[in-house]
Amino acid sequence: MKEIALHILDIAQNSIRAGAHEINITLSESVPDDILSLIITDNGKGMDQESCRKASDPWFTSRTTRKVGMGLPLLKMNTVLSGGEMTITSEPGKGTTVTATFGYSHVDRPPLGDVSGTIALLILSNPSINIVYTHICEGTKWSISTNEIKEELGEEAVTDLTIVRSIREIINENVAAIRNFQNGYDKY
Repeated sequence: MKEIALHILDIAQNSIRAGAHEINITLSESVPDDILSLIITDNGKGMDQESCRKASDPWFTSRTTRKVGMGLPLLKMNTVLSGGEMTITSEPGKGTTVTATFGYSHVDRPPLGDVSGTIALLILSNPSINIVYTHICEGTKWSISTNEIKEELGEEAVTDLTIVRSIREIINENVAAIRNFQNGYDKY
């Protein structure tokens, strides 16, 4: 996968298949520490230790429709290529956390891609799941959630395309507002 947004989509889809009704996606940027981190936590069915250990093996998948699972192995490869790492923690019946770190300025770090579009698509496609997106930049935090949108605008709002476009714009505007980077580091 060529963009971090695509990794977010892939892992969130794994969470949805695992029966999660809440998915927390946190993207954190720190130019001084030269780290970009992505943490996705769900409350799905979870995995045992053996499955956790095998999850980054491309020849292992829990899906019955195919014999390979490339999402997590590609994420791990991208983290390692950029000087970072990926970890998976999980507990059966409680959920899973995937943590990926990247060297922020590393030439091999994938660009962020359309993160706002990905989050908006996840909310539109899964209105019954509380998708919580948090963006942290140099310690300043901003977040949005499906439940907050429903509370503010009503249940049907999250599937209205006009609202979804607005969600994407709101994410872009708020992330831009908290980003105070030096020129040359911003690959968003």
